[in-house]
Amino acid sequence: MAEKRDKSRILSEFVALTKYHPKHAVRLLNHPPISARVRCSGKPRVYNEAVKQALIVLWEASDRVCGKRLKPLLPVLVDALERHGHLHLEQAVRSLVLSASAATIDRALAEPRAQQLGRRSARAKPLIRKQIRVRTFADWAEPGPGYMEIDLVTHCGEIASGSFAYTLTLTDIASGWTEGVPLLVREASSVVEAIARLQPCLPFALKGIDSDNGSEFINEPLFEYCKQQNIEFTRGRPHRKNDQAWVEQKNGSVIRRMVGYGRLEGIAAVEALARLYGVARLFVNFFQPSFKLAKKERVGAHITKRYHPPETPCARLLSSTSIPEPMKERLRAVMLTLDPLRLLDEIRAVQHHIAGLAAGQVVHALPSRDADLDRFLHSLGTAWIGGEVRPTHRHGPKPARHWRTREDPFEATWPRIVAWLNSEPDRTAKELLLRLQTEDPSAPSDTQLRTLQRRVKDWRRSEARRLVFGEGSPFAQAPNGFTSSEASG
Repeated sequence: MAEKRDKSRILSEFVALTKYHPKHAVRLLNHPPISARVRCSGKPRVYNEAVKQALIVLWEASDRVCGKRLKPLLPVLVDALERHGHLHLEQAVRSLVLSASAATIDRALAEPRAQQLGRRSARAKPLIRKQIRVRTFADWAEPGPGYMEIDLVTHCGEIASGSFAYTLTLTDIASGWTEGVPLLVREASSVVEAIARLQPCLPFALKGIDSDNGSEFINEPLFEYCKQQNIEFTRGRPHRKNDQAWVEQKNGSVIRRMVGYGRLEGIAAVEALARLYGVARLFVNFFQPSFKLAKKERVGAHITKRYHPPETPCARLLSSTSIPEPMKERLRAVMLTLDPLRLLDEIRAVQHHIAGLAAGQVVHALPSRDADLDRFLHSLGTAWIGGEVRPTHRHGPKPARHWRTREDPFEATWPRIVAWLNSEPDRTAKELLLRLQTEDPSAPSDTQLRTLQRRVKDWRRSEARRLVFGEGSPFAQAPNGFTSSEASG
C-alpha cells in the first residue's frame, strides 16, 4: 500500500494524462474495470448439422408443412422413406430427428423457409416510409409552381375486384394545373414511368410531389426516382384526405366529371382515357377558371373561407414570377391556337366512346369529328333541354314506386275519418287523431300524426279536383283547359 503523499502524486499524474475528473479518477483507481470474459456455454449442442439436413429433406418430402404438422408425421414419413430406399439415417441422427419438438423443427427450418418466402432481413434496408417526410395541409405556405399533389383514381364501378383501369392525377398547388394519366395496372413502375413521361410536358419544372400512403407511391422505385431527379417527396398522414385537398378536389371536378363512375377495363379503355385526357388537359387548364383558397379563419365551430378571384391555371402561370418568359410565350402561343368548342366536341365524342365501354357494348374506333363541328355548335343553345349531356353521367330513369314498405296504420279507421271530414272539412289532422284516440284506445299513437297529415292533405287535394273538374263541372268536357264554348269557337 502506498502512502498518502504517493497516492496524491499518482492521482495528479493520472488526471493529467487522462484528463478525467479527479472524482472519476479516484473511482477508477479504487475499483479497476473487470476484464471481459468470454462466455462459454457449458451445455453442448444437441441438434447438429446432420439433424438439420435430415429435417430439411423430410420437410421437402412432406410438401413443406409447418413444424406442428411435421412433428407427428416424422415417424411415419421416416419409416416410409427408409422402407423404399430413399433415406438412410444413422441411429443417433434418427433418434434425434424423431425426438425433436415442433419448435426445434421450426428453428432448424427457419433459413430454408425464409428463402422460400423471399423474405428479406429487416436490418438489410431501412423502411422507405420512414424516410419520407410527412406534410400536412397546414404545412403548405405559398409554394411556387412545380409542387404537385398526386393521387390514384380507380375506375372499378361498383365492384372493386378483378382488373380495371386507373387514373393518375397530378395537381399543381400554386396554379391548379391538372394532368391525368391512365394506367392499366396499379404498380410502382407504372407510376414512375407515367411521371417520367409527363415531366417534359409540364409548363414548369417538377420540384416536389406529395402523395398519400398507398403502396403505389410509398415504394423504393418512386423514392429513388425522386432522389435522382432532385424532386422533394413528401406524404400526408394516413386516413387524412384533407392533407391532399387540392388533388382530391380535382379528382371530383375534373376526372369524375369527365369519366364518370362506370367500370373501365382493358387496353381499349386505357387508350380511350389517354385520348380524353390529351384533350381535357387543354380545355381544363386553358378554359376552366377555378377558385383558390386565400384565407381560412375559425371562430369556435364557425369557419370562414376567403378565395382569390377565379382564374384559369394558365392565367395563374402567366402572372407568376417563377415561370421564365420563354415558357410564358409558349403558353400564349398555344392559347392562340386552341378552339374551345372543338376541344369540347372532342371531349363529348370520347365520352360517348367511354360510356359504351362502361356499358359493355362493342365500340369501334372513334370517328373524326370535323364534319360534326357545325352540328355541335348549333346544338349548344338547346342542349340544356335534354338535361345531362355528358354520356358518362347519364343514368336511366328510376321506376315509379307504387308499393308500400310498411303497414298502413289508418287502413281500418280511414273510412271513419273520411266521414268526419265530409261533415267537418275544416278539422285538422291533430284534432282528428285526438278524437280517434278518445273513441278507440287501440288507435295509432301520436307518432303517426305526420302520416295522418299526409293522408288528410291528399284527401283535400282530391276533393278540390273533384269539385273543379268532376261531373257537372263546366271544365269536365273541355279539352286543353278551355270551356266547351271556347273550344268550339
